[in-house]
Amino acid sequence: MSPNEKPQLKEKVRRLPHKPGVYQMKDRLGQTIYVGKAKDLKKRVSTYFQASRKMAIAQPKVRAMLDLIYDFDIIIVKSEAEALLLEGQLIKKYKPRYNTDFTDDKRFLLVRVNPREALPRFRLTRNRTDRNSRYYGPFAHSGHLRKTLSELRRRFGILLSDASPIELEDGRWRLYDDARAEIYGQANELTTEQYKDRLDAACEFLEGKALQWLAELKVDMKTAAKNRNYEQAATLRDRIDALERTASRTRKFERNLVGTYNHREVVKSLQVKLGLAQEPRRMECFDISHISGSFCVASMVAFEDGHPDRKSYRRFKIKSFIGNDDFRAMEEVVGRRYRRLFEEHKLFPDLVIIDGGAGQVTSALKAFLGQNLEPPEIIGLAKKNETVIFSDGRDSLNLPHHDPALRLLQHIRDEAHQYANSFNAELRSKRLRESILDDFKGLGTKRKQQLLLHFGSIEKLKKANITKLTQIDGIGKLTAERLVAFLK
Repeated sequence: MSPNEKPQLKEKVRRLPHKPGVYQMKDRLGQTIYVGKAKDLKKRVSTYFQASRKMAIAQPKVRAMLDLIYDFDIIIVKSEAEALLLEGQLIKKYKPRYNTDFTDDKRFLLVRVNPREALPRFRLTRNRTDRNSRYYGPFAHSGHLRKTLSELRRRFGILLSDASPIELEDGRWRLYDDARAEIYGQANELTTEQYKDRLDAACEFLEGKALQWLAELKVDMKTAAKNRNYEQAATLRDRIDALERTASRTRKFERNLVGTYNHREVVKSLQVKLGLAQEPRRMECFDISHISGSFCVASMVAFEDGHPDRKSYRRFKIKSFIGNDDFRAMEEVVGRRYRRLFEEHKLFPDLVIIDGGAGQVTSALKAFLGQNLEPPEIIGLAKKNETVIFSDGRDSLNLPHHDPALRLLQHIRDEAHQYANSFNAELRSKRLRESILDDFKGLGTKRKQQLLLHFGSIEKLKKANITKLTQIDGIGKLTAERLVAFLK
């Protein structure tokens, strides 16, 4: 039965408000199959239930979705910007099958390099299937990527998938046996060691290019949102989310190559590379997450012998101030963490890792010194060039890009970053839902806080009846009746 043949839904649509919000289309089992946002919920949702809608749509996938819609829910927000944010959160949470245009990351290209080849070539792929290969990307624009690979060939003299190098009698290799050798302007005959130098330089360039393009997309998204072009901003937001999700999986896949090494050996290597007095068998890493100073939170993740110790992970809300100050936030959470360990007579970790540069590292060190605590070894890992920052005044250090010790540090840092971001997202989503009460006339700030404190969340408040509502001080029967009707 199509949506326009379901009278109960048409009546539900008729009661929709002309307000911004997010809608969730559900199937007969109550599963969310599509999430959308709207400047005007009534106008947008009603388009799904017009008699001519299905016939006018040419896409089979959309027609199939319309047949599956059995019910829908809405969440009213205060602005289109909030709707944009909440829509993205719900898509990530429910992964609706009909939002795959922006959640299916297989359409993004990766560059694969197999280091086991005598002369590794740069190949395009959409899947990570070879555990022995390194992957770079993802890249949203195939045309730009193909031009970049051509640029890599000219600039660094590396091989692409179309090459058929020939091994010479003296052990060297001839890359091309035609005019391309002269066109590309690089030495055409070389040893595998010489080619490896070219390979490393090209890989670093390619990874930087991926980050550059992702940063440019983020700037475009912010510009679109600022100009109130929310449709374009949403498209860019979902593309960025999918790219970052693929990139995260790619980084983890690459670092799984470290699995060919013994994790304890990597930890020992890290001790040598960083010049530490003892093996960093216990490592704890901190990251700060906020959106322009709002919902400022922090995370701490712990690793034992190179493996995550997830039961020891911690999340922190910033308590000492409100605003945007990563340094103060870092000093606060590091101080809270190790003051507590000290008071509980527990050992400090062998190494504290800070997601950030010299400023964040200095703030972490101040957290110890300000409380007369003996600090353990502290380093920072600055994202831009993956530079190791030392708290003892030593010169900064850049480990080779494919060094297993660096990959371990990156894995720990990424774990902390993801853990902080997920906490931040939870708080933002909760706040957006709670903002619904702002549209209910007759409730002051104090009464709203009382309601949320008493029931715990908007979802639980929606289930409350008039009797339970009138138990709250200052909520009379008339207000309770109006509130029940409003939340329904």
